[in-house]
Amino acid sequence: MYKHFISSLLFTLVLLSGCGENLTRPVNIGQTHTKSADNEPEKEIIWPIDSAKMVLIPEGSFQMGDALEETEEFMGTSRPTHKVSLNAFYIDICEVTLGQYKRFLKATEHPPLPNWVEKITPDNNYPVIGVNWFDAQAYAKWAGKRLPSEAEWEYSARGGLIGQRFSHGNELKQTDANFKGKGGTDIWETPSPVASFEPNSYGLFDVMGNVWEWCQDLYDENYYLVSEIKNPKGPQSTKTERRVIRGGSWMSFKHFLRIALRNYQNPEMKNNYTGFRCVADLN
Repeated sequence: MYKHFISSLLFTLVLLSGCGENLTRPVNIGQTHTKSADNEPEKEIIWPIDSAKMVLIPEGSFQMGDALEETEEFMGTSRPTHKVSLNAFYIDICEVTLGQYKRFLKATEHPPLPNWVEKITPDNNYPVIGVNWFDAQAYAKWAGKRLPSEAEWEYSARGGLIGQRFSHGNELKQTDANFKGKGGTDIWETPSPVASFEPNSYGLFDVMGNVWEWCQDLYDENYYLVSEIKNPKGPQSTKTERRVIRGGSWMSFKHFLRIALRNYQNPEMKNNYTGFRCVADLN
């Protein structure tokens, strides 16, 4: 039992250190997109500005949207399924943490977080909350990265799975993610520290639950009818300024954690259930 506990503890510490805290392998800015001996992009990098671990998402195509035969509740705007082709990119393996965001605040004159944030997320390994879309944009710009497009987010979150509800398959248990209620591995009634659950097949943590994640795109419920195939960036304009959020949160019922499910918020909104992660282009 003791050996099992120590092994589990060490595994957790490794995961957390890989998400941006206490890292020992930062690269120089000029080395960020170095290539391996076979002249291929490195599969994992440490981003120099915020020390986030990022993984390479390979170039490829997928069917974006809800592919189940029967339309399930809340999935109407996730149809029709449509082919999307994306260039390769890097993505943070974890949601941006409170510790990383504090580093950004210290380095800039950006307005501070709401006072209530650290009452809910008490240490630096929790995902940052209390951030609106503009805050997320400012952080990404400071770090030399950007927010993911909605298509990039879904492609990454799927982890290569095709036609599945969740990033781990068609079923979801409390041992898979932090969502509404408690049980199994999910012991939280608030956001949980990043990387508290197993990653998806691409090595990404918390793409289901914990906190919703801001995307770059404007939200249009009918966008899938007219979406581009190659590197779609969302509609150029909409009647409102609502922005896409994805992935569900610690407050969500499990059907909101479905990988194809689309949601939105006003870009000015700050709350205790929305955060973000960043992506970076290869060139």
